[in-house]
Amino acid sequence: MTLGQPNIDRMLQLGLTGMAEALEEQQSIADIAQLGFDDRLAMLIEREAEHRDQKSYLGHLRQAQLRIRADIQDVDCRAGRGIARTTLTQLAAGDWIRQGLNLIVGGATGSGKTFVACALAHQACHQKQSVLYRRVPELVAALARARDKGTHPRLMGRLARVSLLVLDDWGLQGFSAEGRRDLLEIAEARHGRRSILIASQIPVENWPEVIGEPTIADAVLDRIVHNAYRIDLKGESQRKRNKPPPLEGGNDK
Repeated sequence: MTLGQPNIDRMLQLGLTGMAEALEEQQSIADIAQLGFDDRLAMLIEREAEHRDQKSYLGHLRQAQLRIRADIQDVDCRAGRGIARTTLTQLAAGDWIRQGLNLIVGGATGSGKTFVACALAHQACHQKQSVLYRRVPELVAALARARDKGTHPRLMGRLARVSLLVLDDWGLQGFSAEGRRDLLEIAEARHGRRSILIASQIPVENWPEVIGEPTIADAVLDRIVHNAYRIDLKGESQRKRNKPPPLEGGNDK
């Protein structure tokens, strides 16, 4: 009996799933013995590294809870859209996240703000960055529920720790007094340490009206806007481009 199967079993026990799969595949290759020990070992190590990278990526993606699993290459960067491919590529590299800078993606309804935000967040997951996506109206409601349940500090801690916090649909509704305080605490906890990506159809100059309470609004904007890159998307609604084809037979009306 060869040592192949016992070695595979031992690798699985040690959590070396990628190496075990690669060794099993090697056993089915008739001329694998022509490769030297170092070459075969390198193949096992490379497979294990790939397996761990994929496992890490899927874990980060699952925790991010993205609204759309968008990809960078699918972002529309045609002329007149307000975002150049070179700009998107630079942002996709993720240096701004590692530096704790922010990004504001603006534009009218349907301009593709959520798609761009999720594409960049998805790319961050590939780069093993911790990400959390939340629509602001849902986040405000979740924080209120957490306060009632006594889990508010734990949720605020999570919002403070992730490398990239994506806040979508910013400004669709105003903030309560508690919501404003939560927003300021989030901005303060992350300022200069962790990145915030905000997607909003409300122009930045109108944010103080949405936040309310001028003192708190000024404090929030000071911590988010002044160290943020900004993208303003333009053009017709992207949803119009995805409308379904006409039904066969036409309309019976």
